Amino acid sequence: MTKVNNNSFRGRAEALIESTVQSQQLNARALILTILGDSVSTHGGIIWLGSLIRLVKPLGINQRLVRTSVFRLSEKEMLQSRQVGRRSFYSLTDKALRQFIHAADRIYRYQKPVWDGEWRLVFTNLDKIKNKRRDALQKELNWLGFSRFSNGIYGHPTVDIEEVRQIVNELRLQDSIVLMEASNRNDDPLGASRKLLRHAFKFDAIDASYRDFIDMFEGFAEVEPGAGDEELSFLLRTLLIHNYRRILLEEPELPLELLPAESLSQRARDMTALIYHRLGDAAERHFMTVGESEHGALPPADERYFKRFHGNQPE
Repeated sequence: MTKVNNNSFRGRAEALIESTVQSQQLNARALILTILGDSVSTHGGIIWLGSLIRLVKPLGINQRLVRTSVFRLSEKEMLQSRQVGRRSFYSLTDKALRQFIHAADRIYRYQKPVWDGEWRLVFTNLDKIKNKRRDALQKELNWLGFSRFSNGIYGHPTVDIEEVRQIVNELRLQDSIVLMEASNRNDDPLGASRKLLRHAFKFDAIDASYRDFIDMFEGFAEVEPGAGDEELSFLLRTLLIHNYRRILLEEPELPLELLPAESLSQRARDMTALIYHRLGDAAERHFMTVGESEHGALPPADERYFKRFHGNQPE
């Protein structure tokens, strides 16, 4: 039996994937959405169910679970299907695509946004809103990176208020929600804003998650995939973004001025960008080999893929 070198790319990747499968902590529905967003969206946006089944099989997710997951996601209006003969093809719905576009801007943008000193505020507690619609609004605000300051009051330092208005209109909550842009009038506006965030948000918990994430993946910043590592590269890239996305979307979207000095957020972003680019070519080859669209081979990646983490290229 050949001894696996755990210092090599292949050894480290196989060890991480085995550990992930053994932990049984992967949520199949969330993972499928990660693949639709990270890989499928830049290659035409639609993929054959059989390709999805093959892509996730090495991560311990069997055919039955994939079929159940896409059915549930369709029920929740996150996926839509198209039947071609006996084959089913899946893509994100307009609702899910809009959420992904908002999330993708946060996930793949390398530079933190510039802050103009203003706060965008959403008041959701001024009228009786049915729980289902309130939950939908809260999820949308979370996708945009809002912080919950107190019951029914959400704030964001940089978001385009028109994006919020679009969501409010789509949910038909125009008469129940108040949108404001506000300035901090304290003697020390920056310090006051940081204090507000510390009160509203548990940065220690976020940093603990980032610390685990960095410990899990930082070794891959030191090694390169080799010949025959295409599938491992795709699986690793998928797990990288899947885990990074989960933490990032729990964190308020903040400009550098408002990040705590000791925050691990930027370190995690730097590492993710480096590894993502390093895995890119090999991961893309595997995805293009396995993935099929309704017209046969998947189209090449569009320009959005090549703009991801722009500004942080491995040397």
